[in-house]
Amino acid sequence: MTIKSLIAAAGLAVLGATPLAAQPLGIGTMGQGTSGYSMGAAIASVLAANGVDALVQPSTGTSAFLPLIDAGELDFGIVNALEIGEATAGEYAFEGRPLTNLRMAARLFPFRVGVFVRDDSPMQSVADLAGQRVTYGFTAQVTLNRVLEALMATEEVTADDIEQVLVPNVVRGADDFAAGNADAAFFAMGSGKVSEVDAAVGGVRFLPVSMDEDAVARMQAIVPQAYVQSVEPAANLTGVDEAMGVMSYDYVLVVGAHVPDDVVERAVNVLHENQEALTEAFANFSTMDPDAMYSDIGVDWHDGALSAYRAMGQAD
Repeated sequence: MTIKSLIAAAGLAVLGATPLAAQPLGIGTMGQGTSGYSMGAAIASVLAANGVDALVQPSTGTSAFLPLIDAGELDFGIVNALEIGEATAGEYAFEGRPLTNLRMAARLFPFRVGVFVRDDSPMQSVADLAGQRVTYGFTAQVTLNRVLEALMATEEVTADDIEQVLVPNVVRGADDFAAGNADAAFFAMGSGKVSEVDAAVGGVRFLPVSMDEDAVARMQAIVPQAYVQSVEPAANLTGVDEAMGVMSYDYVLVVGAHVPDDVVERAVNVLHENQEALTEAFANFSTMDPDAMYSDIGVDWHDGALSAYRAMGQAD
């Protein structure tokens, strides 16, 4: 199923199903071509097919759509574990303005990120980024600066060591890379945009991340929620040509406190029961564990979600 058909399906409930909300639930995501967008489109489609009318609503970045969820203007959002913690605590991009109406709805799956280069680039490791033109800044996704800095820290490379190509978000960074304005670009593995750039420039590959204990410790000193895992080449992982270590952290589904408990509970149950359909819509859901959708990351959970997880035996 294509993303275009996912979006069309996401706005409609299956014939005969009774929507649980008078208006479609809005799911905030990053822009088209990102993994976050693909996640949201898949979730919206599966929810809609099970009587929970939902529609994906892309934006320039999490810094833009999380305040809308907090204000009750959007219902759900796709973010990473770092972003939801910062938003609710009022830190970093949300300094002085904590978003107190955000709640956790579900842990989705490990999110793999990295820096890719052209196939013919002489760069072979993260250490080689020093002195190179690398996408950075991410004014609409400011948390990603820390993520990239943590990744580079595995080889003791800092933001001062690279030639910063300032971009508002990862999509613009990938475009600048394709246009020849950057030597390396930060992006999520498994994203449609990476495949697009791969075709445009004649091939890209991700730089491996060291799994050395000291390297991982340097990374986690900046982003404690991150970890390094080994991945194998796969059809949906453009730029991964051999087994390699990659930086990972969890992506989650968040929800506004304004969304009724019964709607959130039903949504959580639908996701729990439909991993196969989610995976058909977006292959990365194959790494989702339906029995580990609840985890304590220091952020309040929505009461409706808690009710579902207690019934499943995942939460006390």
